[in-house]
Amino acid sequence: MMYLGMNRQTGRALSDLDHVRQSVSDILLTPVGSRIARRTYGSLLPELIDWPQNPAIKLQVMAASYTAISRWEPRVTLTSITMETLQDGRMVVDITGTYHQSAKEFSLSIPVR
Repeated sequence: MMYLGMNRQTGRALSDLDHVRQSVSDILLTPVGSRIARRTYGSLLPELIDWPQNPAIKLQVMAASYTAISRWEPRVTLTSITMETLQDGRMVVDITGTYHQSAKEFSLSIPVR
């Protein structure tokens, strides 16, 4: 079964893995408590943006990402979550996993503001 969704920026159709990528990005970048009808939707990742970039925060970023994706995106199984800090201080979360419908591996890099 092919899943169809809508691109949030263009309104065009998205299928399968592209929709999963968009969904995972939306989950991670939406602060918990910011959706009126669904207060528990999202992740704690936006709260961690301004914290010092050290090994402890990396673990918190990975835990926040894993918890949110596992709860809100049942179409995937995660295999790896890493965080890197760029020269200008921005944070990027790299995610790899498996899409259940096709058993395809996927990867996604999410720049966190």
